[in-house]
Amino acid sequence: MTHQGQPYTGSTDRRAFSRATLITLTLVGLGLLSGCATSKDELMPTSGMTMQELWMEGSKQSASGSAGKQAVLEARGTLRRPIGDGEVTAEQTRYTRDAANEIYSQFSRLPNPDLVMFIYPHLAGGESVPVPGYSTIFPLYTKPQYAMPGEGARPVGRTR
Repeated sequence: MTHQGQPYTGSTDRRAFSRATLITLTLVGLGLLSGCATSKDELMPTSGMTMQELWMEGSKQSASGSAGKQAVLEARGTLRRPIGDGEVTAEQTRYTRDAANEIYSQFSRLPNPDLVMFIYPHLAGGESVPVPGYSTIFPLYTKPQYAMPGEGARPVGRTR
């Protein structure tokens, strides 16, 4: 007599999966609902004033003008800085005309970007001497190019 087992239906696995899903969904739901437990006053304190009181206080300040203007003047005063003698002379020398300044402003150099090239390791010469890899930098153009007067808008003092 042979004993044949019952065919595998997977019902116990399905029940275990549905229990795990139900528990997971319950925990997620409780987590989401716990966010509603925080009160509005804890998140946004009102300092005891209603919206109408805040509006009236703001309109009184704008009507009187002195308090609002005074606050603006104080803010501007903190942003201002005194100009020392060194800064004034440096500012004046930027506007002083001299020969170099005129040449650089009228005939400014056009951009000549540097190119970077990597030379891979190779064998060189008749004896096949190994040369390691290296990088080199060279300008795009062989000689500097100049703009016509009024053509190139470049900062003063920049040559490359």
